[in-house]
Amino acid sequence: MQIGVIGDIHGAWDDIDTAFFNAAGYDALLFVGDFARIAHSRPVARRLASLQVPAWAIPGNHDAINLAQLIAEIKNRPLATRWGALGMQRRVARLARDLGSITLGGYSRHRLAPGLGLIIARPHAMGGDRLYFRPYLKRAFGIASLTESRDRLCALIDTAPRDLIVLAHNGPAGLGTTADAPFGCDFDPELGDFGDRDLAEAIAHARATGHRVRAVFAGHMHHQSKHSGEWRQTAARRDETLYINAARVPRIEADGRRRHHIRLQIDAEQCRAETIWTDNTGRIVEHTPIEPNNV
Repeated sequence: MQIGVIGDIHGAWDDIDTAFFNAAGYDALLFVGDFARIAHSRPVARRLASLQVPAWAIPGNHDAINLAQLIAEIKNRPLATRWGALGMQRRVARLARDLGSITLGGYSRHRLAPGLGLIIARPHAMGGDRLYFRPYLKRAFGIASLTESRDRLCALIDTAPRDLIVLAHNGPAGLGTTADAPFGCDFDPELGDFGDRDLAEAIAHARATGHRVRAVFAGHMHHQSKHSGEWRQTAARRDETLYINAARVPRIEADGRRRHHIRLQIDAEQCRAETIWTDNTGRIVEHTPIEPNNV
């Protein structure tokens, strides 16, 4: 099975991308979220709706939100975050409709192939040891803490097939504390590991209950540090799980001549990934095997 994984789009998607993925022969596509440049995801979602490949997506912290709400979440202003959450369920529903046949998930379980399940983790994650968008998550899912989030993910895993892929917006904690770790903080190195604790604990639960988590895909922490300009490690491997940060931002470079995504090849025994660059004619111009660090 071949799966295409597209990192944080942030507005960088056009008809050339759609034509490429419709013709590329992937069995499935996974989107890690953040369709919008800053806010207003719907124009990108409408372009993505022309895809004809089975696809799943998780909303990021820039999706189905407004700018004032995002600032309130960043600054941790509880009253303003509650105000900003008004109408968010409606905005998420509109985004899901705009995506057409692409499944927009969150705290959800799906079937990728016979014997291979997909867990879509906490939507709108922003990293660190904090539950962002709490008022919305409480209304939509009954989730008011990271512990409740972990428990919801574990319950999904308990009824899933043995073999799993996990799709998240931000990756799990525990993969390194430096700024260049797959989910180290990209804007303040003193914050260290910025992965999600609830996701890490759910993955540990999966392993403890006999599941095989083949790969975990996320983004959010961009590949080049906003603080130092340092490039982060794309991937890590722990036990039998491959962890990949797919967030190359911008994903389209050189006036459209370089377009980024990840290709995953998975079979019963192996899980291999490559970084793929295509050009504005739909031709693959570079493919580089991803060599994960063991953590």
